[in-house]
Amino acid sequence: MKVIPVGIWGGYPKAESATSSFLIEHDGFKVLFDCGSGVLSQVQRYITLDEIDALVVSHYHADHVADIGSLQYHHLISYYTGKPVRKLDIYGHDRDAEGFAGLSYKEVTAGRVIAPGERYEIGPFSVTFAETVHPVYCLAARFEADGKAVVFTADTEFFEGLAEFASGADLLVSEANLYEEYKGKSPGHMAGSEAGELARLADAKRLLLTHLPQDGDVQVIRAAAMDAFGGSTELAEPGSVVEI
Repeated sequence: MKVIPVGIWGGYPKAESATSSFLIEHDGFKVLFDCGSGVLSQVQRYITLDEIDALVVSHYHADHVADIGSLQYHHLISYYTGKPVRKLDIYGHDRDAEGFAGLSYKEVTAGRVIAPGERYEIGPFSVTFAETVHPVYCLAARFEADGKAVVFTADTEFFEGLAEFASGADLLVSEANLYEEYKGKSPGHMAGSEAGELARLADAKRLLLTHLPQDGDVQVIRAAAMDAFGGSTELAEPGSVVEI
C-alpha cells in the first residue's frame, strides 16, 4: 500500500496547491480521499482523472468537496464525447442529505452511503469509519489491505475514542490545524501536541500531519507533535510517496 499527499492545507489552498487530500493505492487500485479546493488540478500531477477508481469523502465542508463538481464534469465530457466511461463511486455519509445527493450526477457518478459500525470493501481495501468531533458530521477512515492499516482522522478535535479506532495503525494521517496557543479555541480541530498524543495512545508506527494552517512556521506544529508522540513524525508533503 502507498499513500501520496495531494494537498495539505486546511480551509483553502495556498497558490498552486490544494486542500488536504490523499491518494491511497494498492494492487493498482486508486482511491482519492477528499476532493476539496485545488485537488483536481494537483492530482493530475500523479495520475489521470480516469485513473481514480473511487472517491471517499469525510464530510461536506468546501475544503473537502469543492472539486467534486469539476470531477463530475470531466466524466460527463468524456461520456458526451464517446470515450469509455465507468460510473465513479463516491462514498460519503448521508447525515447531510443535500451534500450526499450531490455525489450522484447523471450517468457518471454514484453516491454510496458510508457509516460507522460497517465494513466496506472498496477495491482491495477493507474500510471502516468513525465519527469525529467537528462542527458538522464528519468521518475518520481506516483503510486496511494485506495486514497493513492507514488511518485518516479527517477534521476533528482530540478525543481518546479516536485512538481506539486508530489502534496499531502503520500510518496515522492526522489533522494538525492549530498552533499550541489556539489549542481548544477553534472547534473541531487539533494542535500538533494533540495529534502527537493521539498517535501515542494509538501506538501508531508513523505520524503524518496534514490540514495545516497557512500562516506561521508549520515546523513548530511538527515539533509539538513529535514531542508528544515520541515516534516518526512528518509533515505531509505533496507528491511524496509513503510506502506502507
